[in-house]
Amino acid sequence: MLQTPSGGAGSGTAARDSGLMSIGTVLNVLRDEFPEVTISKIRFLESEGLIEPQRTPSGYRKFSPEDVERLGHVLRMQRDHYLPLKVIREHLDAVQRGEAAPLPLVGRQRTADDVPAPVEGPTVARVGKAELLAAADVDEAELKEWESYGLIAPLEDGAYDAEAVTVASLVSELGRFGIEPRHLRVMKAAADREAGLVDQVVAPLKRHRNPQTRAHAEARTKELAALTVRLHAALVKTALGVRLP
Repeated sequence: MLQTPSGGAGSGTAARDSGLMSIGTVLNVLRDEFPEVTISKIRFLESEGLIEPQRTPSGYRKFSPEDVERLGHVLRMQRDHYLPLKVIREHLDAVQRGEAAPLPLVGRQRTADDVPAPVEGPTVARVGKAELLAAADVDEAELKEWESYGLIAPLEDGAYDAEAVTVASLVSELGRFGIEPRHLRVMKAAADREAGLVDQVVAPLKRHRNPQTRAHAEARTKELAALTVRLHAALVKTALGVRLP
């Protein structure tokens, strides 16, 4: 069961009072269970009629706890049962109407031996500057400062990787404790070194002519990235002598 906060951090007093969340806050909530979810994925599910978040007068999405719970169900049924979106939508709508709706037996259960198929097309989700500022609830001056320290960088087309939303939100949260962007340069440098180590390991696979081998390189990169993140977290906790959930 997804644990949803009472309101989106920095999404405004009215939003917090009503329990509504920005898309950036929703992304952070979902990533505990679904690490690969992106803002583009959430927007796509909305376009397919799986969720209907509220809109502010400025057009920004605001999600209720029920929206986040429904998103979790959608992502879980996709991940564990390979159900088409149409089938998922019909199932959830029936449940919402109070009908007895057993889970459709379409697709199959995921097993430990399953290997995800390569994803066609670009894998980097993009967000515009306005969407990044709204999702992280920061202003352009803050974003410019963070960019000057290399914490966030725009892509070649001026947009941003969806992961920039998470980075911006975390930098903002650390700022509440007096940790300034200039203090975080050492963390960025460490992350770059760790990324370089992973890239060095998978580089031969990436250069291979076989498409399946290149797809394996992407899977290996994700696996190594997850391991390095866990190791980094464990080392920090050990150094501080603390135990975290």
